[in-house]
Amino acid sequence: MSGLLRRIDQDGERWLLLVLYTFIVVVIFVEVVRRFVLQYSSVWGEETARFAFIYLVWIGAATAVKERAHIRIDVLLHYLPPRGVAVVYLVADALTAVLACFAIWWSMDPVLVSLKFHNVTDGLRIIRVWFLMAVPIGFTLVMIRLVQSMIRDVDDLKAGRPPYQGRRLFD
Repeated sequence: MSGLLRRIDQDGERWLLLVLYTFIVVVIFVEVVRRFVLQYSSVWGEETARFAFIYLVWIGAATAVKERAHIRIDVLLHYLPPRGVAVVYLVADALTAVLACFAIWWSMDPVLVSLKFHNVTDGLRIIRVWFLMAVPIGFTLVMIRLVQSMIRDVDDLKAGRPPYQGRRLFD
């Protein structure tokens, strides 16, 4: 079982992002063909693509935290020793965790209001809670990845290894 959990931890978000992105592309393509070729569009197409995109963004944010792929200005980090870089990363992760806690707290209010009043989406007529949960779920994933990142950085700091730099877009 630990092998399955390790595999989900390693690639689960990437596969989920692939599924969501593929879904968005297919739905938008079908809707464009329907609108311009058949002069007819569905109610569900644009709405499901929009909500899938919202989930894609928040799951992608968690993936970016895991891989340290967020945009950052790291010019000053080049002048610090590896221990200094690790400390900067730990402080940045701690501040991001505080932000994520606030975001989870504040994003739960619309979810609870929607649940209380049984608010439904305009086109699909599905309870909106499923889509409003994207923000708290996304920030919860961000928190999980931040904790993992902080543990990794503390282990690297204790072992004297340079901290994980993440994947770079351009070198």
